[in-house]
Amino acid sequence: MSERVTGPASYFPSIEKRYGKPIDYWMTQLDAVREAKHMDQVAYLKDTHAMGHGHANAIVAFYRQKNGL
Repeated sequence: MSERVTGPASYFPSIEKRYGKPIDYWMTQLDAVREAKHMDQVAYLKDTHAMGHGHANAIVAFYRQKNGL
């Protein structure tokens, strides 16, 4: 049995399907605003890439956790 994915990563399949880019692409996009606060990073994805709030928030939460921010 495969382990059920929870947390921000549970959004990844729908993010990849909707926006047509792998999650690694979004991680590199956030490098441009690495020093920004969480909600400023969310706003960056929403404003620059027309991403929905929930998807942007999930990517930012994962990015910040992965990078110890």
